[in-house]
Amino acid sequence: MSKLTENEIQARISVLPRWVLVENTIRREFELADFKVALSFVNKIGEQAEAAWHHPDIDIRWNKVIVVLTTHDSGGLTTKDFDLAEEFDRIRDQFS
Repeated sequence: MSKLTENEIQARISVLPRWVLVENTIRREFELADFKVALSFVNKIGEQAEAAWHHPDIDIRWNKVIVVLTTHDSGGLTTKDFDLAEEFDRIRDQFS
């Protein structure tokens, strides 16, 4: 998969207001009710990541889950990262 151009990255991140660009990655901190809910959320996004065969870095801090996406094989951001970010946002809405 080819890396996105800077213009393509800006277009994709503009519709993901809670995600931030950090070098060659996109990052979001999700806040959930407590550790148990955070763990359930991580399991759910993990299933989605596995199905997409695209694996994010995930950090759990009690009720906070930090997710970082990049396409290591491509050396930067690709459509896979943004597609998965959108899916993670939809999954988060199920935990409201």
